[in-house]
Amino acid sequence: MKHFSYDEWLNYIKNDITENIREEFENHLYTCDQCLELYLQAIAEYESTLPSLTNESTFTDLVMTEVSKQYSKVGTLVPKEKTKRPFYQQAGFHYFLAAAATLLLMFSGVFQSLATYASAVEAPTIQEKKPSVTEGVIDKTFAWMDSLDKKEANKK
Repeated sequence: MKHFSYDEWLNYIKNDITENIREEFENHLYTCDQCLELYLQAIAEYESTLPSLTNESTFTDLVMTEVSKQYSKVGTLVPKEKTKRPFYQQAGFHYFLAAAATLLLMFSGVFQSLATYASAVEAPTIQEKKPSVTEGVIDKTFAWMDSLDKKEANKK
């Protein structure tokens, strides 16, 4: 297993590596405790180089103001440019299509035939069991042998 150096983890944190290598680093973190320790040390060092916030509540308020500009009153993203979607991508079209298909299937009798089929499947089927040819031959053979035994018994 190839381990990564402390400097490589710093480059990973600073995002100075390609996407393929980044994925390799992330997969490696799942299996290697030694590299995870180096990664956590690199994060601690890089965190100390970041600027400190003087007033955290003001920063939070500014962030939340920007977020609220991006969201509408109901909590969905408001696109900067509203573009009209084609009619076939709108919900009303899909509801109309579903209703039309339902009516078509109802008037064509598909649902009726499905109901008939379902009731036929659910109904208990009582069938008289017919003996197989082999069972018939065996029964006749035993009957013939019993009749021979009776004839022998009557002769005595």
